[in-house]
Amino acid sequence: MRKEALEELLQGNMTQTEIAEQLNLTRSRIGQLLKTGPRIERAFFGTRATLTVALGGKLEAKPENPGPVVAQEDFQAYDAFQAMARSLDFDTDYEVIQPPGMINLNRDDLVVICGPRLSPLIAQVLESDSNIAFDRDERGWFLVDRNENKVYRSPMDEGTPSDYAYLGKLPRLDGRGNFLYIAGIHAVGAAGVVHFLDGHVSELYREVKDARFSAIVHCTFDEDTRKIRTSKVATPIYKQNGR
Repeated sequence: MRKEALEELLQGNMTQTEIAEQLNLTRSRIGQLLKTGPRIERAFFGTRATLTVALGGKLEAKPENPGPVVAQEDFQAYDAFQAMARSLDFDTDYEVIQPPGMINLNRDDLVVICGPRLSPLIAQVLESDSNIAFDRDERGWFLVDRNENKVYRSPMDEGTPSDYAYLGKLPRLDGRGNFLYIAGIHAVGAAGVVHFLDGHVSELYREVKDARFSAIVHCTFDEDTRKIRTSKVATPIYKQNGR
């Protein structure tokens, strides 16, 4: 918070010398404070040492393995997220959301990677977003930009190695904050969101801080390995009224 406050003063056209005079510190001390400590964008994910990543689980149809399983692409998304989190000095733990999709959302530093079809609870929380929505019809699941009344269907359904995904912060049920939510129309889309965050979390944090927001992310991937090639936002970063 201290480092962020100093950078905001610099962006407001104050010099390090002027800041030092106002705080009764030396200019070299101001420079030291700006260079040390964690990166400012770390606060986008949380403030504690460990982030909890919850992955959606579904029942395996094979009789020899009837327990809940996680899509391979979701584990790839988690691995990529873990590497990104480590670069921000976070540790990560993961848990599997057991069918039928119940999860405790009232926790700090929580990241949820789970489509609404796997969790009715998540589907209900998503309804609070007035900007971006998941929906489905006879052709399958899709995303909707409610402001532009525009539908985003996954190119994967037509055989193209590309997907759309939801990125946003949704409200905890206890009203004491938000949790980061990631979900692709298909599982690979979640990895596309992590790819986007890895390259853009700094500017995203400066735009939204810890407030609620949502956007649709588009990604392309290698058809054989499912490794993400490109990612970008397909909609504006919509800020939700309130926190």
